[in-house]
Amino acid sequence: MQFTKMHGLGNDYVYVDCFSEHIDNPADLAVRISNRHFGVGSDGLILIEPSEIADARMRMFNADGSESPMCGNGIRCVAKYVYDHNLARTDTEFSLPGQTTFPTSLRIETGRGILTVGLDLGQDGLVSRVCVNMGQPILESTQIPVAAETPTVVNLPLHIEGQDLSMTCVSMGNPHAVFFCEDLDAIDLPHLGPIIERHELFPQRVNVHFVKAEGPDELTMKTWERGSGVTLACGTGACACAVAGVLIGQCDRIVTAHLPGGDLQLNWRQEDNCVYMTGPAAEVFAGIWPE
Repeated sequence: MQFTKMHGLGNDYVYVDCFSEHIDNPADLAVRISNRHFGVGSDGLILIEPSEIADARMRMFNADGSESPMCGNGIRCVAKYVYDHNLARTDTEFSLPGQTTFPTSLRIETGRGILTVGLDLGQDGLVSRVCVNMGQPILESTQIPVAAETPTVVNLPLHIEGQDLSMTCVSMGNPHAVFFCEDLDAIDLPHLGPIIERHELFPQRVNVHFVKAEGPDELTMKTWERGSGVTLACGTGACACAVAGVLIGQCDRIVTAHLPGGDLQLNWRQEDNCVYMTGPAAEVFAGIWPE
């Protein structure tokens, strides 16, 4: 089986072109191929499949084999692969009003529906940067889902491991718990992350983010990703943090998120209530999985 290793800000996945490959048990393959000692090594597995309603379809499996409906860094890499490998191309521009116009675009089918992406091309003619319309954030507790007594979860007090935290919950097609704090270095993410991920409040588990507001247009964040652990970046998580920051008055609607792997630009537009995420995508190497 041929595969391609790609990453968005260090959030790395193994990508398989299912236009030409067939996988019977992707959940099992995700566990084995993601292993960083006995496999290729990645945060998970992403399948690039044909779609009857879009240019391509993305399916994403975490390193533990669980399937997630959405991956922000993953969809940027899928768009790059689809364009660079000529699986689909269009002449349709993608415009973010008041900001950048991207020369071409694609439509990618995901577990959250069809998302439109704008592609920025480098001097080599390959995709270097991708802007994704991530859709409208989901704020209703029952839809995230989070087992809260309130219709939304904004600045909800939460006592965990002797610490009093304040939590805001957002779904971008997958669930996120966001905690703003003053000192990120004081957060023991490898310890707190899995405890919060599997807290009884979250029937489908949750992605966990600790965030510091550096200013009205700047956030720094660290992520524990559901099913994968500590990751260098989380695209849907960055979107969720930007939304949470607006809801609790920590940042403006246009913000740069600093992640361990690099920066993402977020724009939660009032006009359509959609979050637009812009960031790089990179192809690292291709190989053969010997099965």
